[in-house]
Amino acid sequence: MGMEIKELEKENYDRVNFIYKQGIETNLATFQNVCPTFEEWDKSHLNFCRFGIFDDEKLIGWTALTSVSSRCVYSGLAEISIYIDNNYKGKGIGQILLKHLIEQSELRGIWTLQASIMQNNLSSINLFKKCGFREVGYREKIGRDKFGIWRNTILMERRSSLPKLNIEEKVYDRTSC
Repeated sequence: MGMEIKELEKENYDRVNFIYKQGIETNLATFQNVCPTFEEWDKSHLNFCRFGIFDDEKLIGWTALTSVSSRCVYSGLAEISIYIDNNYKGKGIGQILLKHLIEQSELRGIWTLQASIMQNNLSSINLFKKCGFREVGYREKIGRDKFGIWRNTILMERRSSLPKLNIEEKVYDRTSC
């Protein structure tokens, strides 16, 4: 059957959680120390652009978006979470998944994607650069890792290259701002 990207479903959460836990253990991917419940994860991510990449029906990576601000004028900005199973890293899976997310997010009216990446997570920084992101900021001592050490992050951003976004009214209605 091979690789396939599909919308994530609640039934996929055990694998989402497993892969996220691997990210926690690296001490490079997140400041979180524990995995959220499905309800917490579901509430913290936008309800669209939640994708998984599957290898013969096994979830091997996932991505989802988080709102950057509750203000409607920023409804076209979103922050990316992307995690790949340790056994599949270095095989181009992240790039396939991130490119898919970029395409699909633009169709939903997202004009700017951002990622806050720990400064020493060079593989993630390189992945995002390959997909058209650029470094726009450096955040010093923005959070503590699982050992309590203050860590710096690089803020990366990608603006849509579409001349006119297919913005749905429900995603961004400027008249109500």
